[in-house]
Amino acid sequence: MVLPFFGKKPVPAGSSAPRSRAGTGAAPSRSPSAESASRHSGGPRTETSSLDFTIAGGDLKGVLAECAGKLNVEEGVGEMVPAVEEAAILYANGADGDARQVLESALEGMLSTHDRFVLWGMLLDLLRLSGQKERFEALSLAYATEFERSPPPWQDLSGQAPRAGGGRTQTVTLSGVLAASAAAQFAQLIQIAMRTRSMRIELTRLRGVEPSGAELLLRAVRGLRRAGVKLTLAGVAHLVNLLSVQVRPGHRENQTHWLLLLEVLQFTDESDRFEELALDYAMTFEESPPSWEPPLALTTSQVEAVSVSEEPDAYVLEGEIAGPNTEILRKITAFAGDRTKVEIDCSRLRRMDFVSAGTLFNIVSQLHAQGRLVIIKGVNSMVGALMQVMSLHQVARIEPRS
Repeated sequence: MVLPFFGKKPVPAGSSAPRSRAGTGAAPSRSPSAESASRHSGGPRTETSSLDFTIAGGDLKGVLAECAGKLNVEEGVGEMVPAVEEAAILYANGADGDARQVLESALEGMLSTHDRFVLWGMLLDLLRLSGQKERFEALSLAYATEFERSPPPWQDLSGQAPRAGGGRTQTVTLSGVLAASAAAQFAQLIQIAMRTRSMRIELTRLRGVEPSGAELLLRAVRGLRRAGVKLTLAGVAHLVNLLSVQVRPGHRENQTHWLLLLEVLQFTDESDRFEELALDYAMTFEESPPSWEPPLALTTSQVEAVSVSEEPDAYVLEGEIAGPNTEILRKITAFAGDRTKVEIDCSRLRRMDFVSAGTLFNIVSQLHAQGRLVIIKGVNSMVGALMQVMSLHQVARIEPRS
């Protein structure tokens, strides 16, 4: 039985290896790369004019030639179907509807099983990324019929999924000596908390708190509380002990430690100790101390542990990365440090535009030339196709979302 979602009968499963472009019945050949991006730049994102592939005086082809001797080309990464490239560029430019039409039109043609599988994966991912549940469920039946396998489960990846009441709360674990080096992790912590509207921070693995680290934690706790995020601090007594040795009444030093200590004491029932410290603070710094405002606590049933230490295993890219502001990408170099293996987690990345993909290629190429192994994991099909258009798969290992 063939379901009439796309006019023509698909190639049966188990057919020969993917054909080249000349042997497919796909839409007329289109020019990939930057020329295609320029042609489709009528979408919401049009910042492709400033794209610069220059690396140390070279260009894209030069970088690939330099890396050629070091490449470990993965099997299955061959010539792309034109529709894959076109849809990836359209999606990168924000033209979701046009990208869907390109994919559906391509699936009406007679293609190899491999090419159809790639196109189907992109289409279903696109529907998840745009929150089109009904269309996804309808096409999932056609997918299951054609490939005789279960389709990927529905998941709203649009970033606008409603939050279920009474959901579970993530626990973020801070470890080591808290310092300025944890700034990126605190940015991640705040993003998670603002999205979930609740957070539990585990403090027992901290060994020390530098002034810059105290400032990061103080701003995070104050900001989340003011934003109405339900916040719980676990291991407050441990942090209080670390901070107490840093504050001395009558000595005008370590003011941030004083303020952080006053802040975290509000997560305890030690109101008397808070008032005593607040009085010492007022006399030491000759200014009014914070007032006692204990937060609402989370219940045990609401907590789900997720460890995010001071030294994370992967650099996280999430949401949508577009436009000339690519600072979040440039920080990958600092994250890489002296690592020989650099992991980039894209499991929460919805979209990346052409300019940002070019910047990412530059950064990853430099790391690859230094002998680093770069692994870009959890990539959705639409972003993954763009990365292949940009030849990122030649300088990094790209692992798709499971």
